[in-house]
Amino acid sequence: MLAFEPFAQQVIRFSSEVTTLGNETATVLSTTTWPMFGGRNDNLPLINSAHDSGWCNLSPWRSLSSADYSLPDASPLIPDGCTITQVHLLYRHGARYPTTGAALATFAQMISNVTKAGNLIVLGDLTWLSTWEFKLGAELLMPFGRSQNFILGVAHRQLYGQLLNTFTESGTIPIFRTESHDRMVKTAENFAAGFSVCNHSNIATKGSIGSTVVTKFAVNAFNATLARLNPQVVGFNFASTDAIGMLQLCSYETHVLGYSKLCKLFSQEDFLNYEYYYDLSFYYNNSPGSPYLACFTGQYPSPFSVLNETFDNSSTYFPFNQSIYADATHEVVVLDTLTAFNLTALFDGPPLTRLVPFATHFTTQILSSPAYKQTKQLRFIVDDAFIPLHESYPGCPEDANGLCAFDAVVDVLTKWMDEIDFNYDCFANYTAVAGIDYNGRAPHPQYVGVRHRLSAV
Repeated sequence: MLAFEPFAQQVIRFSSEVTTLGNETATVLSTTTWPMFGGRNDNLPLINSAHDSGWCNLSPWRSLSSADYSLPDASPLIPDGCTITQVHLLYRHGARYPTTGAALATFAQMISNVTKAGNLIVLGDLTWLSTWEFKLGAELLMPFGRSQNFILGVAHRQLYGQLLNTFTESGTIPIFRTESHDRMVKTAENFAAGFSVCNHSNIATKGSIGSTVVTKFAVNAFNATLARLNPQVVGFNFASTDAIGMLQLCSYETHVLGYSKLCKLFSQEDFLNYEYYYDLSFYYNNSPGSPYLACFTGQYPSPFSVLNETFDNSSTYFPFNQSIYADATHEVVVLDTLTAFNLTALFDGPPLTRLVPFATHFTTQILSSPAYKQTKQLRFIVDDAFIPLHESYPGCPEDANGLCAFDAVVDVLTKWMDEIDFNYDCFANYTAVAGIDYNGRAPHPQYVGVRHRLSAV
C-alpha cells in the first residue's frame, strides 16, 4: 500500500503458470514507435464526448506529450546499450460511479423533489429535464472502468512482459497491491486479468486551502450559462454549485449510458472554467500549493519506503526482489506522490487535471545502462509522457530522454525526508494562504517562498 492509504491492503496473486504461455514480449525494447493512446476504444458508446478532455479527473486517460513537459525529443524507446531491469507502476482505478455526496447527487435530488411536488416547468433547451431521471450507481467501477484497467494490464504485459522471466527463474509469482475499497480490488483484478490470467486533515487555513479557493472561484464562473438557463425553468434557480454537478453528470452519464444531454448545455468556456475549478482544488489540496502533504506521514515516500509496516515487513505482501510492481490507488494519491517526488515540470505544464484522469498511471523505469558512468539509471513517465529531472534533482544532468542516475535521485529524496519536521508541519501555529507554492511543506521562515525546495538542496 503506497503513501497515505488508510485502508487495509489487498494483494492480487497470479497463477503459477503465468509465464508458461510462450516467449514473453518486451515491446519497450523492440518497438519502433510508442503505442500512444487516444483515450477511448472505438467500440465503446461514448457518443457525445467532444469535451471529454475537459472533464477533469473524470476524463478517460489519454497519452500525454513529453513536449508539454520540456522534453520534446524524448524517445520512449530504451536507449541504446540499456536494458530495463525493473518497473514500478502506480495507477488510478478506472471510471467509477459517483462518490456519495458529490455535487451531482445534490442537483439530482433537487430536480427529483421539484418534479414530485409538481412545481417543475421547463422550456427550450431544458424541456427534456421534465422526464429526466438519475440512473447512476455509487462508488463502484463502471463497465467502461473495468475495461480501462484490463486494457492497461494488456498494454503493460506487452511493454514489460520480459521482466516476468525473473519470476520464472526465481520460482516466484508477482504480487500486485491495492486497498480494500471494492472499486480498488476490482481495479487490481482487472489490471491483473489483462496482464495475465488472475486466479483470484481538514483545517481551512492549513490542509484545505483548495476548498476555500474553488468556492470563491465558482461563484461567478458560470454566470453567462446560468443567466441563459434560469429563464427556461420554473420551480427553482440554477446556482453555481448546480453547474458543477451538471458538468459532473455530463461525464458520468456519458461513461455509463453513452450519452448525456447535459453536456450540450455548456459552452467551451464553461468546460475550461470547470477544468480550472478542479485544477485549483488539486493544486492547493494535493500539489505544491498544499503546505500539509509531508504532515500526513512524517516523511515523504522514497523508492524503498511505504507506510503500512504490518505489510511492509512481510516478504509475502511486500517483496523487495520483484522486477514488476503495480499498485492501484486514487487520483489524489497519484498527485500526492508526484508532488512528493518533486516532479516540478508537471506543475509548470498543462492543467493538473490532465494528470489524473480515470486509469492514469505513474511509471518508474529502472534501467541498466553500461554506456553511462553510473550504470543504474531511472526515468519517470506519466501517461506516456517522460518527465525531465535536471531542474528538480541536483546531480541529474539535462537528458533528452529524462534519464538520471538511480542513486542521485534516491540521495536527494533522502535529504528531503530528513528535512521534514512532523511536529511543526502538523501542530505549529501557522496560517497558509492561496497564492504560495509551499511544495508540500508547512510555511517556515527558513523556506517560505522557495519555489522548488529540492533545487536548493
